[in-house]
Amino acid sequence: MQANLKDKSLINNKNKHKKRKQNLNTPIVILTIMILVSCALFLTVGINSGSMEYALSKRIPKLIAIALTGACIGFSTIVFQTITDNRILTPSVMGIDSLYVSIQTVLIFVFGSTSIFVSDRRLNFLICIVFMVIGSLGLYKLVFKKENSNIMFLLLVGMICGTFFKSLSSFMQMVIDPNEYLVLQNKLFASFNNVNVEILVLSVIILLLIIPFVCDDIKYFDVMSLGKDHAINLGVDYDKLMKKSLIIISILIAVSTALVGPVTFLGILVANIAREMIKTYKHSYIITVSILVSIFTLVFGQLMIERILKLSTPVSVIINMIGGVYFMYLLYKESRI
Repeated sequence: MQANLKDKSLINNKNKHKKRKQNLNTPIVILTIMILVSCALFLTVGINSGSMEYALSKRIPKLIAIALTGACIGFSTIVFQTITDNRILTPSVMGIDSLYVSIQTVLIFVFGSTSIFVSDRRLNFLICIVFMVIGSLGLYKLVFKKENSNIMFLLLVGMICGTFFKSLSSFMQMVIDPNEYLVLQNKLFASFNNVNVEILVLSVIILLLIIPFVCDDIKYFDVMSLGKDHAINLGVDYDKLMKKSLIIISILIAVSTALVGPVTFLGILVANIAREMIKTYKHSYIITVSILVSIFTLVFGQLMIERILKLSTPVSVIINMIGGVYFMYLLYKESRI
């Protein structure tokens, strides 16, 4: 009798686990289908039979850049929120995007727009990655290594860093030559119509090299989400993993920003939508859904604005407007708790 009851309970537990897994996989399947449909429409809408080859040669690199940007922002935001233990913070809110703007401004201000550091896009891209990694390690020393860093302190540091980099950039932009300022604006304004195709292959190679280092750490993020003390007690090398994660986040933000420019509030939107869509602590699912939501948002948004509505407004402007309102709502919600 007892053996039968145990067998029944085991069968029930297996069925519950199977149903739970199916429920977690459902959003991933739906989002994947939606992305494939959006990509097909993005590539085919408005193409004449005579200009098919030329149009696809322009649209395919743009689509790859959009997918890479979405993947980088979706992944980096979830990981950043895990290591900071907060659902409001993103790399952009902490001023990492502003650091990219400052690096580009300093290069043009000091060396000029015709120098090899600016004109050679691959070298410019690598310089940005190096300095953004250094900046993230400085942020780690300044903020994350301190005990009891609450959200207000983190937001204050992010606001100060972002304001400092923006003020430094604005000062240099006011005194540089107007022609060089136009070159700078072309780099800093987020637009999927102006994809930096020259670094597309380099970006793909960098992401492929990062993937093996990331895959092994995803299971540790589940433990890190419990908090620093619990993670350390459960055997996670917390400081090492945080430092490694910040370096990867810096590289991913540098890749996405170099490809299309800064998209400030996309991360906070897709990360919170992903957490609402899929109720689980497993980062393998949360990160996957976040990446898919990010890619779908960018592809579908660009499809609607560029192909359907035929507007000249960049999709990043609409995303930042909606994301900014949502960010203020999250701050208000957090203050009520």
